[in-house]
Amino acid sequence: MPDAGKLLAEQQRIRDNRAVQRVWLAIVLVAIFALVLVGGATRLTDSGLSITEWKPIHGVIPPLSEAEWQEELELYRQIPEYQLINKGMSLDEFKVIYWWEWAHRFLARGVGVLFGVPLLFFLATGRVEKRLRWPLFGLLVLGGLQGAVGWWMVASGLVDRVDVSQYRLATHLTLACLIFAAIVWVMRGLAPHSSDPVPSVGLKRGAGALAGLILVQIYLGGLVAGLDAGLASNTWPLMNGAFVPEGLLVIAPAWRNFFENELTVQFVHRLGGYLIFALAFWHMVASIQRGRGSTHCRRAVVLFGLVTIQALIGIVVIVTQVPVSWALLHQGWAVVVLGFAVAHWRGFHGAYPMETNISLRS
Repeated sequence: MPDAGKLLAEQQRIRDNRAVQRVWLAIVLVAIFALVLVGGATRLTDSGLSITEWKPIHGVIPPLSEAEWQEELELYRQIPEYQLINKGMSLDEFKVIYWWEWAHRFLARGVGVLFGVPLLFFLATGRVEKRLRWPLFGLLVLGGLQGAVGWWMVASGLVDRVDVSQYRLATHLTLACLIFAAIVWVMRGLAPHSSDPVPSVGLKRGAGALAGLILVQIYLGGLVAGLDAGLASNTWPLMNGAFVPEGLLVIAPAWRNFFENELTVQFVHRLGGYLIFALAFWHMVASIQRGRGSTHCRRAVVLFGLVTIQALIGIVVIVTQVPVSWALLHQGWAVVVLGFAVAHWRGFHGAYPMETNISLRS
């Protein structure tokens, strides 16, 4: 067996590369998580329109002199948000909202560097397995698209509006979370998996359905944030004294209510939360029945716990009238739940098989 040593060495090289790449992707995930939180704070503090120009390169450098600060403030004074809501804002007050938006854009650029530079190095040195080259390159492209979507969102609030479009904000948030989820998927595939058999195809599909529904729920949460719909009703479990409140379909045509009616958007978001809670509970019970003691079962229990915590946080956000701290916790925990749900789903598929050009001959 003359090639046994070479084969073992090649397999060890692949394991080492995978370990390094998991650390790299974990760092990127932490950066994206921070980016989502800062983006949420930017929205909640009404800071997102403070920078009225898109300067992908030059914009890294903030104003460094009094004259530059005055120039930025003057640009802000030209848009409806200043003229109709913040007229008379002082320079010191402007700096507060400017720094939130600047930090959000700086983090976004940082994520691009954290992902793109190591990826190019890994590709150039042959450290990326063939099956992952196009998926990772696709993620790089999605990151660039996310930057363009971010500006597309901001641009919607610079003319004829005092805030950004809820459609575009929800798209921006969902795309960020989709990128986050895809990275979790790849990172989990690079990690060792347990040898526990999959209890049933139904559980595998249920895990996928949960991950998909959580992403949809995040989109609905983006609509809630964009419309300030969390303030449409601040009681639970009833809304304005009823489980199905009046005024859900007052806009014509009817479909617009699901995107533009604050009460309807919050109602649908609540229903989405109930559906996810019920599905996570069913998935946990089915996992215990069919795969008790397996790693798949343990993950299902943890996932239900995470979903329950998120539901409780959401209730607190509603009844306390959307304080910034609780709203940010709700958004951040949603990303945690999504990440774990995707990792749980990925666990049913097993680790990526090792690719090696070395065969074992007798």
